[in-house]
Amino acid sequence: MSDFFEKVYEVVKLIPPGRVTSYGAIAKYLGAGGAARMVGWAMNAAHSHADYVPAHRVVNRNGLLTGKHHFDTPDAMQELLENEGVKVINDQIIDFKTHFWDPMKELQD
Repeated sequence: MSDFFEKVYEVVKLIPPGRVTSYGAIAKYLGAGGAARMVGWAMNAAHSHADYVPAHRVVNRNGLLTGKHHFDTPDAMQELLENEGVKVINDQIIDFKTHFWDPMKELQD
């Protein structure tokens, strides 16, 4: 597993329940602003990580559940988010800005 993937997983593990972030926000926080797609690849492989990685909390920059097809069932990502109080309609997070967790702001030293 790449060092970059491990860094992504460490950030994702810090996202609180009921909050979401984007692939790009994680990439930017890690100093790799153009690597949103690589963060997506890390989320795709998260199920094989030794520790639990709440990949359902990572969505695209518009709040769409673009990674839902990588879960066990097509509705699993939405169900996990809704269990945390995040409302989703047609794969779109409702009140995305309210639920958005920005690692650049939240993880300041």
